[in-house]
Amino acid sequence: MSQSVLPAILIMSFGMIFIPLGDSAGKTMVAAGVSPLFVAWARFVVGAVAMLPFSRPRILLPLFTDWRIWLRGMLLVLGVSCILTALRTEPLANAFGAFFIGPIISYTLSVWLLKERVTWPRTALLLVGFLGVLLIVQPTGAFSVGLLWAVLAGCFYGAFLTASRWLSDTAPARTLLLSQMCIGSIALAPIALPLWPAIDTVMIGLLLFSGLASMTGNLLLVMAYGRAPASTLAPFVYVQLLSATFFGWLIFGDFPDWISAIGLALLFTSGLATIALRKP
Repeated sequence: MSQSVLPAILIMSFGMIFIPLGDSAGKTMVAAGVSPLFVAWARFVVGAVAMLPFSRPRILLPLFTDWRIWLRGMLLVLGVSCILTALRTEPLANAFGAFFIGPIISYTLSVWLLKERVTWPRTALLLVGFLGVLLIVQPTGAFSVGLLWAVLAGCFYGAFLTASRWLSDTAPARTLLLSQMCIGSIALAPIALPLWPAIDTVMIGLLLFSGLASMTGNLLLVMAYGRAPASTLAPFVYVQLLSATFFGWLIFGDFPDWISAIGLALLFTSGLATIALRKP
């Protein structure tokens, strides 16, 4: 592995730790009865406010006249809302495992809509990853509605990733990041504001932590993609699985059953195995 991409890999890996950390705070709130839609809205608002000082209005404002930007933003809104709904009842690791159908959806849509090249080794590894998702979801066994929400979240997120590739040349990455947070804040406001819960200092702290951790994770991801090719960094998104498993055990005392653990291992292995395929 080239030393020149090592900083980008480290940045990407840290970003993938922050995202499930933010979702851990989100799970704490939704498990206590706060609406997932309110938590999702608050996360978008916190992220947007934190990113505004770094925005360039002359680039940002024209984006909101492009329907494609709204489509991309709404895909993320639906994905975040669904994963927070899943976390109300599901262990963090299992929810993230089911959520990782996203890369498979993204690959399929990118080949179909963006005409990206099919490589059979990568397709085989994605099928191994899909087997891992099936072991986690266990559709004929210990299936739950919460896992269905997580799978749905992964589908929306996979479509969001494809839309992000489609629109990558529309604006700088940080501006696109801010646009999706603004769209989430606007789109969820009419639904979330009537669901406003009782707010105390603990709730404020959790909301701020969840929003800032998620924003930091996505910002580090953007920074990493500015330093190395997407094909090099893509496998390291699976660091989220390790982080989600660790935080689920540390914070909530949850650990996957043996079938789900095998599924997580298959997902993680299939992700890292793509590194060998991308070496020159």
